[in-house]
Amino acid sequence: MTEGNSTAGSFTLPSQQFSVADLVVVVVYFFLNVAVGIWSSCRVNRNTVSGYFLAGRDMAWWPIGASLFASSEGSGLFIGLAGTGAAGGIAVTGFEWNATYALLALAWVFVPVYVSSGIVTMPEYLQRRFGGERIRMYLSGLSLLLSIFTKISTDLYSGALFVQVCLGWDLYLSTVLMLVVTGLYTIAGGLAAVIYTDTLQTLIMVLGAIVLAVKAFNEIGGYSNLEEAYLKAMPSKIVPNTTCHLPRADAMHLFRDPVSGDLPWTGMTFGLSIMATWYWCTDQVIVQRSLSAKSLSHAKAGSVLASYLKMLPLFVIIMPGMISRVLYPDTVACVDPEECARVCGAAVGCSNIAYPKLVVELMPSGLRGLMIAVMMAALMSSLTSIFNSSSTLFTMDIWRKLRPGAGERELLLVGRVVTVVLVALSVVWIPILQSSSGGQLYVYIQAVTSYLAPPVTAVFVLAVFWPRANEQGAFWGLMVGLALGLARMGLELVHPAPRCGVPDRRPWLLADIHYLHFAVLLCAATGTVVVGGSLLTPPPPPARLKDLTWWTLSREPPQPSVDGTSQGLPDGSCSAAPGSQQPSKAEGPPAAALKDATEPPFWARVCGINAVVLMCVNIFCYAYFA
Repeated sequence: MTEGNSTAGSFTLPSQQFSVADLVVVVVYFFLNVAVGIWSSCRVNRNTVSGYFLAGRDMAWWPIGASLFASSEGSGLFIGLAGTGAAGGIAVTGFEWNATYALLALAWVFVPVYVSSGIVTMPEYLQRRFGGERIRMYLSGLSLLLSIFTKISTDLYSGALFVQVCLGWDLYLSTVLMLVVTGLYTIAGGLAAVIYTDTLQTLIMVLGAIVLAVKAFNEIGGYSNLEEAYLKAMPSKIVPNTTCHLPRADAMHLFRDPVSGDLPWTGMTFGLSIMATWYWCTDQVIVQRSLSAKSLSHAKAGSVLASYLKMLPLFVIIMPGMISRVLYPDTVACVDPEECARVCGAAVGCSNIAYPKLVVELMPSGLRGLMIAVMMAALMSSLTSIFNSSSTLFTMDIWRKLRPGAGERELLLVGRVVTVVLVALSVVWIPILQSSSGGQLYVYIQAVTSYLAPPVTAVFVLAVFWPRANEQGAFWGLMVGLALGLARMGLELVHPAPRCGVPDRRPWLLADIHYLHFAVLLCAATGTVVVGGSLLTPPPPPARLKDLTWWTLSREPPQPSVDGTSQGLPDGSCSAAPGSQQPSKAEGPPAAALKDATEPPFWARVCGINAVVLMCVNIFCYAYFA
């Protein structure tokens, strides 16, 4: 996709669109960002490992909630959700709303276990729970690969696509510029910089998206006209004797047919829950946010806030994407391969440009600059969090094994070098991504996740809830899961989905088993191997399980303790008033957490009531749009 044909095709010349006001806004915005990064770095001592990697375990609930939301809403998601909305209606909302339950599970179930075990990375938890090195090394390697191929590269591609649509800059120039700014403040500031800048960006992203959504709804005369207008949005050039130019008849339904639907409701309920559990409860990027909380109440409140924010994308990203198809059917909804290649350089389809197109056409000058700054910010925020988390993984899980004697200074240096290496790898990956079908980018992220993540979910869930699970079972479960997942992924690469008007000749495993259904089967297969392998080998010694499973948390307030130790509270539990300081590691004396035992039930109750209200809102929305 050369820079020329993608801009000349459907976009008017950017020079007239991008005014001085826009430029000023972008510059001011970036200046603010760097300032916030520097300010927050000065507040936290970042020359200690806990300061650089866990923000000193001193975060309040609101930056945590905002950061959980921002880390998951990169510019890739903005472009991907709006694009999938334009192509197929609102069903893709399930990917956002399903997160509510996973986020609540994270704060109420997983974080207490992680905090009481005193860990920094997720592989470290499995190592303490099962013993042995191989699971930890395997997981660290898998997370690094997943982040390069599904997170970093897709975010870079979509961010660069946005700049290209709006400014007509060269794809590589804009990408490299963003990487430099992003890398600079990640390397300089560590996690505190990432969390505070996330907060600023989330605020601006949500406000900008709301303004754009209001303008978009005004264009079509309000929400009431959306369904009717969307069902009429067809391109003028079509492929004869096919139906792919027709909008889906079930566009306004969340739950689609389990056999013929593009996002079947069975997969969106079960398969997606497995992927959501992996992403929200066991993925380093996300859990690292919650572990930096001052106390468990803060982690819970952060989860609730993030879940409320996750209810927004339907109205501010997905529906505007559908409106973009209504307003610009010839470009956004093109189906003729030659026409699509002329419009956006991808013969598969141009639904990905739905959101950038809306910004360029509808936003007034000044606000357009703000929106572009926000998209770059979204990109930078997800990149900073991935860079930071990946360098934590490499440093703590891989480097420490190779050099057990490494001092604090060396670890910090290695963390910074890894960030630089990741940046270089991602830049090299861009051309490969650019040539891969842009029209299927979002589906590609979800599909790759559903081939690689379910085994990890199965192992984590069994590790936390089934004390009998042991190292042999878990390791072989992961290996079998990996083999099955890679087999399906290989088939997918060899037999891509057919284009419009081409008969589907893929093997039944691909054509008939949706990737979300495959995730369920894969998780079940892994679980079976873990259970079988664990029952055939000796159980883990009881001493190993202390503080590492849900049933053996030694000082959980709600239940009487299982192993008979005195009742107290896990470090950073709801007992701590949200303002109080906590020891930074779980080994802190148990008595310290009981200093203000009069207040805790209040905060625990506040968090609990909020969670119940949240679930009611979520269920109501599901029922309304089902």
